[in-house]
Amino acid sequence: MDLGTIWFILWGVLWAVYFILDGFDLGLGTLLPFLAKTEDEKRTFYNAMGPFWDGNEVWLITAGGVTFAAFPTTYAVMFSGLYSALMLLLFSLIIRGVCFEFRSKVESPGWKKLWDTCLFIGSFAPALLLGVAFANIFKGIPIDQDHIFQGTLFTLLNPYGLAGGILFVLLFAHHGALWLAIKSEGSLRERAFAMAAKLWPIMAGWIVLFLVYSMFATNLFSNYLRWPLLLAILLIPVGGLVLTKVYAAKARAWAAWAASAAVIGGTALFGVMGIFPALLPSSLSPAFSMTIENSSSSPLTLSIMLGVALVFVPVVIAYQIWNFRTFRHPVTKDDLDYEEAY
Repeated sequence: MDLGTIWFILWGVLWAVYFILDGFDLGLGTLLPFLAKTEDEKRTFYNAMGPFWDGNEVWLITAGGVTFAAFPTTYAVMFSGLYSALMLLLFSLIIRGVCFEFRSKVESPGWKKLWDTCLFIGSFAPALLLGVAFANIFKGIPIDQDHIFQGTLFTLLNPYGLAGGILFVLLFAHHGALWLAIKSEGSLRERAFAMAAKLWPIMAGWIVLFLVYSMFATNLFSNYLRWPLLLAILLIPVGGLVLTKVYAAKARAWAAWAASAAVIGGTALFGVMGIFPALLPSSLSPAFSMTIENSSSSPLTLSIMLGVALVFVPVVIAYQIWNFRTFRHPVTKDDLDYEEAY
């Protein structure tokens, strides 16, 4: 296997890890107006995300950095062609980050409501935009022979792109509900499980519809017809979907959340392997697509990057395991009374 292919696979894995980790706090913020009834419950939402959300976004930076360093031409086309969508994503994430810092600064209901609304927008919008962006990548975006994007923000808001956006919102909201079940107690925990149970059939049905839609709107299945063994990837999200339902019914929150992570990660990998070897397929002509061959860095650069990744990625993983173990307990009244709590 050549270095370009190795980095293509790592590129897909990094995006999958990001969707799994940031997915639950984006979903949690999206559910805030629907599940939190009291001030303590709202603060439980914030403190359920607090120790994790910024660490989770490290994987977004890593995935973007890998795109820049390993596939610089693809990075240039992606960040110039999808500029408006990416700026909306960036502003949404900034708004969400500010909510954690500002909400507790003033004891005013109006002030807190303002930042609760911003947290909802800053969580819902990134989930929707990421889904729209990746659905368009799966479908192919209008790149011409000079690798220039021939479209606008509204070009991306096509029916298939919006279907991908709704898919991501549902996946992340379900993932967030299960995380809330892990991090809460009492009636809020029961409502979190109830919300996950309500979302499950909608999410499962939408996944099926999206796969059928993908058969007609994209070439995602061509690689799977060419190499049928790749269909084994589908076992990850399908198995995860079934186990999520089983574990949630038994109120085993951690197991259900892990199965939900398999659904999100498996779905992302299914899409990424479907577009191989293109990183940005062109909807105008396959010859105009950004591929491993025409956009990867030099073998020396890819070799150095691989060495750096083998050293530092385990460090990041070790830190996140420590973080999750340290803050794995439910948010209690004592946690809310802590002076550094949100």
